[in-house]
Amino acid sequence: MAHVFTMPMLGNTMEEGTIVQWFKQVGDPVKKGEPLLEVMSDKANFEVESEAEGIVRAILADADANVAVHTPIAVIGTADEPIDLAAVGAASAPVAEAAPQVAAPAPAAASDATTAAASPRAKKLAAGKGVDVATLTGSGPGGRVIAADVEAAQVQPAVRATPLAAKIADDLGVKLDSLAGQGKVTADDVRRVADAAKPTASAPAPRGAGEPAVADVIPFRGLRKMTADVVTRSRQTAPHICLNMEVDMTAAKALHAQLVPAVQEAFGLKLTITDLLIKAVAKSLAKHPLCNAALIGDEIRLYGDRNIGVAVAAPSGLVVPVIRQADTLAIPEISAQLKGLVQRCREGKQTQDDIAGGTFTITNIGMFGVDSFDPIIVPPQSCILGVCRVAEKPVVVDGQIAIRSMMNLCLSIDHRVLDGVPGAQFLQTLKGLIEAPLMILV
Repeated sequence: MAHVFTMPMLGNTMEEGTIVQWFKQVGDPVKKGEPLLEVMSDKANFEVESEAEGIVRAILADADANVAVHTPIAVIGTADEPIDLAAVGAASAPVAEAAPQVAAPAPAAASDATTAAASPRAKKLAAGKGVDVATLTGSGPGGRVIAADVEAAQVQPAVRATPLAAKIADDLGVKLDSLAGQGKVTADDVRRVADAAKPTASAPAPRGAGEPAVADVIPFRGLRKMTADVVTRSRQTAPHICLNMEVDMTAAKALHAQLVPAVQEAFGLKLTITDLLIKAVAKSLAKHPLCNAALIGDEIRLYGDRNIGVAVAAPSGLVVPVIRQADTLAIPEISAQLKGLVQRCREGKQTQDDIAGGTFTITNIGMFGVDSFDPIIVPPQSCILGVCRVAEKPVVVDGQIAIRSMMNLCLSIDHRVLDGVPGAQFLQTLKGLIEAPLMILV
């Protein structure tokens, strides 16, 4: 029996996804669990695996298409079984059923019908941009207006273009009206125009007096743009306070040096200071629940799980994989999980499970010699911890000057959720664990 493959929901807030590419084409065999396509959600790009084994009999949405979740996008079956594609298309009706089905709607009702057929995200975005969704042509199932249609309208509503094409045109500065008259504009059409407009080496781009020469241009799209949107929203909505505290890492470094060969021999893992910090942070959060919280709507949610996200610099941009219930894990378990997550993220093979569910985030750039910084909170979390370099410094210990390994911790907190005092108390608890590191192990 044929299997209808739908756009997966890759996050609790995901309404639609953009198909980046298909790994299989019509007529190709596919196995269950084999990568079928790549989808871009509002957080990252994901390889989506096939849910069934068979032959790809139909692809219902092309690359660049922005598709609502649970909408049919492919059919997998045997090579010769009859398949009613019209019936498959009808399966998307529940997504668009908000649109009134009337034989001859009165002209005055047209605006209401269009508004009803817009996704909640599209309505909110349209209200913020002053766009009347009644004037838009929806690209979602059943003509539903989705968020990408609102974005496309800001670029050039007079030209029919795929949502992804409109976004890329905006990113690259291509005017869609220059592509009018050739049918629906795709992302490839936009890129072709952009490439043609690039200056050659023999004809450098003209620039005004005093303007610097441009050596290269990096398209602002994909994961890089999604990350930019997230951090911009975080800075604009969450009033950040950053608390800095210096921590003596001397004992922690000594414990780490003792544990490295033992963990290597027993588990085949190279233990890192970050592994110890994750455990220490998770234990500290158990005593300070406001630091392990999120502001969602009109609720401050205090989480019972300590799910620690660790910022990873991947080739396509910043990704934050999550170690769940880190306070319940042994340090070798944390080390093994973190190494697997980092490898998948740097190879672009992270899954939705890898990055979902974080309640607190650690970002470590100490390896670059950074002494202090103000990290940006990952919404809707209430805190993020910045970890700086470990440096040898003269400090006063028991009335005597001694050389110690010192490190700055930088905690950014959402002032809507907690004040400076509970944030400082969390740092005190964490400092105590780090400076008496055997307590991390118990």
